[in-house]
Amino acid sequence: MKRIAILVSALFLSAPAFAQDKQSTREPSVNPNPNVSSESTPRANPSTGGTESPRVPTAEDRENNRNAVSDATLTGKVKTALATDVGLKTVTGINVDSDKGGVVTLKGKVDTADQKKRAEMVAKKVSGVKSVKNQLEIKG
Repeated sequence: MKRIAILVSALFLSAPAFAQDKQSTREPSVNPNPNVSSESTPRANPSTGGTESPRVPTAEDRENNRNAVSDATLTGKVKTALATDVGLKTVTGINVDSDKGGVVTLKGKVDTADQKKRAEMVAKKVSGVKSVKNQLEIKG
């Protein structure tokens, strides 16, 4: 009985060694990153019957991406500033939007005129903000 137990345990211990994949002797049959083509030539496009080259971003595309990222960053900075301001910590009804050129728009509802004014002042202090359109409404 001991021999069988030793044989079974030896089999379980040695199984992972036999199951290991030898990467150096085989090449993968599937592209590990399906988003990246391993082809260096243009691909055939069955819908047009021709070939198509990968689309290269234009200068306009890159500029649009930069603007979108900078707008999102500016919006995030203003939201963070509003959330960390002591007088506005409990105000959750302020929506922030930013446009090209650092123009920030505040929308939503606040409880008092003081909160409306304070939100505008906090937004103006954020670096990158050129002007603030305060469209906040006072509840009540």
